[in-house]
Amino acid sequence: MKKMLLITASVVLMGVVSTANAQGAGEKTYKMACFACHGTGAAGAPKHGDKAAWADRIAQGNATLYDHAIKGFKGKTGFMPAKGGRADLSDADVKAAVDYMVSGSK
Repeated sequence: MKKMLLITASVVLMGVVSTANAQGAGEKTYKMACFACHGTGAAGAPKHGDKAAWADRIAQGNATLYDHAIKGFKGKTGFMPAKGGRADLSDADVKAAVDYMVSGSK
């Protein structure tokens, strides 16, 4: 029983650490590459933390948000250049930034 609890606690801790690392990476990418538009609303970008602006976007699901952020998207209120115009970012970096913005905008 103790061994099972120890294993379970380790798995939970790994998940918490992994989530914290992902959030840290997402915040770093946001500050480095996304803030110019998502911090100011430039080009119609929904501002980080603006629950109303993000609600319909979040409702589309993460797969759609990732696709739009990675490949680019033109919508009714503005446009999202592929990877925010930062071709040097990996897909994982972009996804982490999306996760960071979504978590702060629910």
